[in-house]
Formats: sequence, C-alpha cells, structure tokens
Amino acid sequence: MTSLILRLVINAVGLWLAATLVNGVDIGAVEGDEGLTGRTILALLVLALIFTIVNALVKPFVKLLSLPLLILTLGLFTLVINALMLWLTSWISSFTDYGLTLSGFWAAVWGALIISIVNLVLGAFVPDGD
Repeated sequence: MTSLILRLVINAVGLWLAATLVNGVDIGAVEGDEGLTGRTILALLVLALIFTIVNALVKPFVKLLSLPLLILTLGLFTLVINALMLWLTSWISSFTDYGLTLSGFWAAVWGALIISIVNLVLGAFVPDGD
C-alpha cells in the first residue's frame, strides 16, 4: 500500500514538473494559483491517480498491439505510447475540475519524457517487493 502511494506521489511530481517546464502542458486548478497550494496538490494527486490507472489498464494492450513498431524502433516508440497515455489522461481528466490540458502532440511527447525521467529517477528509491 505504501508503495502505491509513493508511486502516486512520484507521478504527481512528474506531472507538476511537466506542467512547469513544458509550454503547452497545463493543469486546470493551477492556472490561477501561485506556488503549490492545497488545491494544486489535490489536482496533481487526482491527475496522478487517473494517469496511473490509464497506465495500468490501457498501456499493456497498446504495447502489445504495437510490438512490431517497438521492435523496429528499438523501443523508442515507447515515448509515443507514453505521450498517447498522457493524452488519454488529459481527455479523461477534462470531465473533472482538475483537467490536464495539452496544446498538441509535441507537448504530450515532451511532458511524457519528463514524467518518464522523473519516474525512472525517483522510482529507483521505491521498493517494488522483488
């Protein structure tokens, strides 16, 4: 249970960094807020939960269907898959008050790259039970 909560927090940090660093990745609750307020943290946690569920349920099927492209590109197509998962998260979250908005495909790619790097670096400190 603690590992799941830590992973949600890591995804929230990745989303926050993506929204901060990438022009075109915006979080609806953050627009008028200065700094990390309670509403911003709640929005990040809700978006991280949606992003985690999308990655757990949809991403394995998309990776399986795109296996020939993954092999052909030596795994680089994973970045496109991650961008699509971020885009799907943006679409799902548009029905909430904490909507994630992406201005285009390249904003999704850069945002997914930042989230992947944050997950790689911070995820190394979270025990996975193996």
